[in-house]
Amino acid sequence: MPFTEEEILKQLDLAFKGVPNEYYPEGTPGDIKYNFPLDLEHGYCVTAGSKIHLYADKTRWAIVCEKSGYQNRGGDAEIELDYFGNCVSYPIDKYPERDYISNASNLVLISGEEYHRICNNEGTDYENFELISPSASEVNIRGKKIKIEHDLSKYTSLGIIPREDDNPKRLIGFGDLVRYINETDPSAISATEKEIKEHIPADLPKLMTIDKFHFESVYDKKNLPGTLETYQLIAKVLVARDTSLWKPTLKPNNHWSNWSSGNL
Repeated sequence: MPFTEEEILKQLDLAFKGVPNEYYPEGTPGDIKYNFPLDLEHGYCVTAGSKIHLYADKTRWAIVCEKSGYQNRGGDAEIELDYFGNCVSYPIDKYPERDYISNASNLVLISGEEYHRICNNEGTDYENFELISPSASEVNIRGKKIKIEHDLSKYTSLGIIPREDDNPKRLIGFGDLVRYINETDPSAISATEKEIKEHIPADLPKLMTIDKFHFESVYDKKNLPGTLETYQLIAKVLVARDTSLWKPTLKPNNHWSNWSSGNL
């Protein structure tokens, strides 16, 4: 059956409210189900990059929101992919007691072990916490070696300001590095098309990727996606399968510098 703009916006509204939609697998009574919206302000993630991928044919549609950043509680850098649509194969984590079903898939960019390898270890515990050693020359990101830039001026010119507290040597932080790479080599911390399509049909045509868009805080409960221009336009593009309908009037603000994140 053809889908409608109303159906798309309804599913996005449900994710905003944290309510699973009718396309989630039924599971068992003890299963836990999560439905996440795109969140550029999360306290556990120092956000770096964000974009939205759109897919559709006559009967199927999918939106995949991509966010990269440093996970300050998990201790690694990751990509989070949040899926919405009528053809999503929802990620399921299986445990003996219950399954955890969600619309989110996480891909490790810089492992905790790799951060430990490049971490500063020449000061107090606080001076070493989430700071990169000045002698570390490169970081391994998914098997690719990327040069670590230590010139502070190159960070500050991009609006990346390393922390001042317990950082007398003005070292680069774990989150600073991910943001710098996002500004200088974004493909290094972006999901591949194969990774994005892991939870949607392989033959579903891609319409476009939106790198710049207007975002509204998910912590203001008045900001239902169905009422916002960005998502209304996305719904129109998907239903018509016409990328020329992406004509936003609101200024793009999804860049990490416009949002406070990773503060918990």
